[in-house]
Amino acid sequence: MDRLARPRFSYFDFWLLGATLLLTSIGILMIYSATECITGEPLDWASPTVRQGLYALAGLIAMFLLTLIDYRVYISLRWVLWLGIVGLLAIVFVIGQVTLGAQRWIDLRFFLFQPSELSKLVLVLVLAQYIAAHESEMTRWRRLAMSFGIVALPMLLVYLQPDLGTAIIIGATWGLMVLATGIRWRDALLLVTILVVLAPLVWTNLRPYQQDRILTFLDPARDPLGSGYNVTQARIALGVGGFWGAGFCSGPQSQLRFLRIRQTDFIFSVVGEELGFSGAVFVIALYAFILFRLLRAATLARDAYGRLIALGISAVIFVQTFVNLGMNVGLMPVVGIPLPFISAGGSSLVTLYAAQGVVQSILLRHRELRLEGAGQRYV
Repeated sequence: MDRLARPRFSYFDFWLLGATLLLTSIGILMIYSATECITGEPLDWASPTVRQGLYALAGLIAMFLLTLIDYRVYISLRWVLWLGIVGLLAIVFVIGQVTLGAQRWIDLRFFLFQPSELSKLVLVLVLAQYIAAHESEMTRWRRLAMSFGIVALPMLLVYLQPDLGTAIIIGATWGLMVLATGIRWRDALLLVTILVVLAPLVWTNLRPYQQDRILTFLDPARDPLGSGYNVTQARIALGVGGFWGAGFCSGPQSQLRFLRIRQTDFIFSVVGEELGFSGAVFVIALYAFILFRLLRAATLARDAYGRLIALGISAVIFVQTFVNLGMNVGLMPVVGIPLPFISAGGSSLVTLYAAQGVVQSILLRHRELRLEGAGQRYV
């Protein structure tokens, strides 16, 4: 059979799905170990492990539904999507649930919905359309400023929740997508210089606990029992694991509860403690493989919009993974970013699967767009 006449679903990237499912399975096991293994209580519908499994199922459903939808439909819906996510981020300040001093979640009774997680995908879709429509003009400062204007208000609303980590991801994703358009390195260096100049202003507007986290990153020993405690325990956990790990449900730092926030921000330390250096490297290799498949989708995309969507989603996963791993090993300040596909959290997991559904939609239609460009009809 001619390759051009292959069924559309033959272009579905099962390798990408397989690696994602494997990471999610590792995450579910680590969540069980971090939260319920030591208690020995039977799992029920309210347990973090079962909930994460249900979130994964919901994510799979969302992924397949978005795979069926032609990704080009988001072009005409871009401002509806943008206004919708800005509205959701604003509503959080009115009806959002406050947890640990942050107001980020909307209680849907059966699910705590975090709009800031969904904003990452929505902003990639909107930003990709703007950049694609003005790709040849993105070297102009006016276009750069207008593209940043798309993410500026949502990023500010996310920061005010406060959620510095997600705000950083949104800003970094914008930067990487703009770099992908081929702006001059001179302009990129100037942007970095502007950020450095603005750093003191940003510092003075950070919450006291956020400043403490940055100071602790620079000097972990300044408050070992306070702001430096989590980082210190995370590094101890990684050291305890050795090469092969202490074994599933056998990590002393996690099982004896020395390691806090172990099912979310510091779950990679649980991986390193119980699966060892070898298990940690395997997890990192899975992330590298997922990023490779996403970048492959970007190269296969037959239009700038699809290419930029795939690059934007790759940027989100890369930045989020890089910052979380850096937090766990003490190379980045703690900013509360979950590890993609592994950390406990429904909004993050479902959104990441939905994002992959959009990428799969690009793959399913890349041959069709090629034929349209050649003046042929897709079979």
